[in-house]
Amino acid sequence: MTRARISVFGGAHIDRRGRIAGETVPGASNPGSWFEEAGGGGFNAARNLARLGLAVTMVSPRGGDAVGEAVADAAREAGVIDRPFVFLDRKTPSYTAILENDGNLVIALADMDLYRLFSPRRLRQRQTRDLIASSDLVVMDANLPAETLAALAGSCRRQGLSCAAIAISPAKAVRLAGSLAALDFVFMNEAEARALAGRDVAEAAEWPSLLRAAGLSGGVVTRGSRPAIAFRDGQALTVTPPALKALGDVTGAGDAVCAGFLLAFADGAPLDLCLRSGVAAAGLTVRSPLAVSEKMSLSALEEAIALVPPAEILS
Repeated sequence: MTRARISVFGGAHIDRRGRIAGETVPGASNPGSWFEEAGGGGFNAARNLARLGLAVTMVSPRGGDAVGEAVADAAREAGVIDRPFVFLDRKTPSYTAILENDGNLVIALADMDLYRLFSPRRLRQRQTRDLIASSDLVVMDANLPAETLAALAGSCRRQGLSCAAIAISPAKAVRLAGSLAALDFVFMNEAEARALAGRDVAEAAEWPSLLRAAGLSGGVVTRGSRPAIAFRDGQALTVTPPALKALGDVTGAGDAVCAGFLLAFADGAPLDLCLRSGVAAAGLTVRSPLAVSEKMSLSALEEAIALVPPAEILS
């Protein structure tokens, strides 16, 4: 069977995560431990998709340093085709997060100035144009400049290609504002949905109509352990994540939702199965201390989907 060809444009950098050992004490030194691994919203999704059997190519700016080599090694290990734009005199971007003892995020700092050098003209290079044209699906993340995101989404729309985006953070989600009409899906949490929509909702069921009003035809809004929401065209539904006995680390959970959802979408599955697949992929991820679970595979995902309850239609 021919594997779907996915091209991912966005963040591929180093993630540094400190985990507090006990109760978090703001404004003070907290005992804990430190961990580093390759990360980035687009790169996490790309590695998950590759481990799930799809043919995935990653395009991202990178520095000419040891961190960049570590990212390249992670791509090879996951089976991702790596096509970076390397700036030899620059450092590879980084994301540094502090987590509470239960794995929830306290605060994070993103040092990602290099991504602004990914200008729309990079998309006009022949190799990149050929890659986009040969893709079945394009994924981008909001680490890239707004004008580059708009140019990429517009190119996909003109070629009739499906295109999805990962919102990354509330501060970066707004970079997608000029691309919404050309996107099939945006993957976001409620804070990112709030930034895109320009206001909050009283009830979670209002997200689809509010995001449609902002110009988006389809999207997924994750809400931690609460029901996730998916909508496309006139359909909207929710799926409740199964309860977890233990939480490893929430880093990468939203990127896993994107990967699991798009795996099913690329296979022509209906919206409810796409969301259940995304929720199941996130469940595998948060059980792991890694942003991309070492247990992610088609067989593991199928077992996890069986534990996800049926979708409920939003009125």
